Amino acid sequence: MMNRIRMYILSFLLTSLITLNGYAQEANGDRVGFSSLFTVVKADTQANATQYQLNPKAVSFIQSYLEKQGPSLQKMKTWAKPYFNLYDQILIANGVPTTLKYLSVIESSLNAEVVSWAGAAGPWQIMPEEAKRLGLKLTPVDERMDYEKSTQAAATILRESFAEFGDWLLVVAAYNGGAGRVRQAIKKKGTKDFWIIQYDLPLETRNHVKKFIATQYIFETEQYESNQVRSSLMKMKKTDRNTSNESFDVVIISGRYQLAIIAKMLSINLQFLQENNPGIEKLLASGKSYELKLPKGMLEKFEARKNEILQASLNALFAIDN
Repeated sequence: MMNRIRMYILSFLLTSLITLNGYAQEANGDRVGFSSLFTVVKADTQANATQYQLNPKAVSFIQSYLEKQGPSLQKMKTWAKPYFNLYDQILIANGVPTTLKYLSVIESSLNAEVVSWAGAAGPWQIMPEEAKRLGLKLTPVDERMDYEKSTQAAATILRESFAEFGDWLLVVAAYNGGAGRVRQAIKKKGTKDFWIIQYDLPLETRNHVKKFIATQYIFETEQYESNQVRSSLMKMKKTDRNTSNESFDVVIISGRYQLAIIAKMLSINLQFLQENNPGIEKLLASGKSYELKLPKGMLEKFEARKNEILQASLNALFAIDN
């Protein structure tokens, strides 16, 4: 099973993106509204087939989660079918993409009896105030723990959120961190592109979106994996690996980061950073964002220490200026 999961990871890394071909009509609908995650490469109305390109920035979000959670989620594919069948019917009836059912997976692992420290409960982790607003009873039986009723309520919440934000990744972010935080991030950056506003959202919220993307990939890949992906793997066996982008993790940063400080605090070769991030310090100094390239496997370490790195970079700049 792990070899199979690693093959999925390899398909991501070797191709840098995935093009999904030949979706059925329902599957096409499930990609509408995911502008931050998928872009349409080609649409063939006569053949009812659309090619979708996965945003390459999603790759680094998925790799570690696949390795950690892939096997358990693969098992869930079998025992969760009755739950997903119910979810699909309700989500479709409410105009919500069926792939949003995976939000329930990361909220509760489909466990109806889960109650969070904040008071959210049920498979969709609905808060008491939202439950009351949507007509769910909390006593004598908590209807948030009823799969059908809670899914109806969650579908309403998701539909309302999409009406405001217009992108399902932002809906997932709002579901976790609150619509207010998403609004603030959008206002600050002047865009609804998740990849641009992500670092203005709480870490927990960013990770929530990461889990959703990875979970969706694990559950959907086997169904929609294209011949093009499989053939790409075969071709790469004959291709010089040095020409690929396997060695990079990419993260969008803003602020006066210094490559020397990043290299020192993460134990990364400074020459590697300089060669692969030309002009970074000048652009950051002008207030712009930059797609920092890190060696593969360093993203989580950078995320954990990025505030510390930024502070050290500012201290270094202050020392130079004085």
